[in-house]
Amino acid sequence: MPALPLPFPERGLYLVTPDADDSAALLARVAPVLPWARCLQYRNKRADDTRRLLEARALRAMCADAGVCFIVNDDAHLARTVDADGVHLGQADGTVAAARALLGDERTIGVSCHDQWPLARDAVRAGADYVAFGAMFASSTKPDAPRATPPLFARAQALGVPKVAIGGISPDNVDQAVAADADLVAVIAGVFDAPDPVAAARACAAAFD
Repeated sequence: MPALPLPFPERGLYLVTPDADDSAALLARVAPVLPWARCLQYRNKRADDTRRLLEARALRAMCADAGVCFIVNDDAHLARTVDADGVHLGQADGTVAAARALLGDERTIGVSCHDQWPLARDAVRAGADYVAFGAMFASSTKPDAPRATPPLFARAQALGVPKVAIGGISPDNVDQAVAADADLVAVIAGVFDAPDPVAAARACAAAFD
C-alpha cells in the first residue's frame, strides 16, 4: 500500500537535482545536502526513461528516509510510478486536472508560471498546490528565461498557496528572494556547483530562519 505523501512545505530550501550522466554520482551529490532541504525535485534532462525511473526510485527512498518532500519534474506518470509526493508541471507538461486525476487529491501539484500573474492565477484556480516564478536572477540553467520581479511575489500572496522563486539563486542573493516574499527558493547550481555544496545548502536554508 502506498505511503501517505508528505505535505508540500510552507517555507524553506527547495533543491532541484542537476542534469547528470552518472546515476551513482548524482545520488552521491544529493546525499550530503539533502538534510538542509525541505523539498527535492528530481530533474534530469540527460537521462533516458530507464535511468530516470531508477534515479527517481532511489531519490524517493532517500527523501522518505530524510523526511523531505519529493517532487518529480514534468512527468506525472513517473511521479505515480515511484510514489512521489507530487509533480511539478511546466506549461507544456499537461494540465493540472490531468495530473490530479492521475495522482489523486493528496499529492502535490506545482506549476511553473514564469513571470506571468495570469498563469499563476489560472493554475491555482485549476487546483495547483504551489506556483513557481522565475527567473528571479540570471540563470545558467535557463539563460533566456524571463525575469520575475518582487512585485509579482507580493501580488501572488493573494493566491493563498506557497510561492517558489527559481533562477540564479545562490547564497549570495537568497536573502533578496526571501525579502521579495518567496516562500521557498528552488536552487540547482547555487548549491550543486558551489565550491562547498553543504555550506551553500546550509546558507540557503538559513535565510528562512
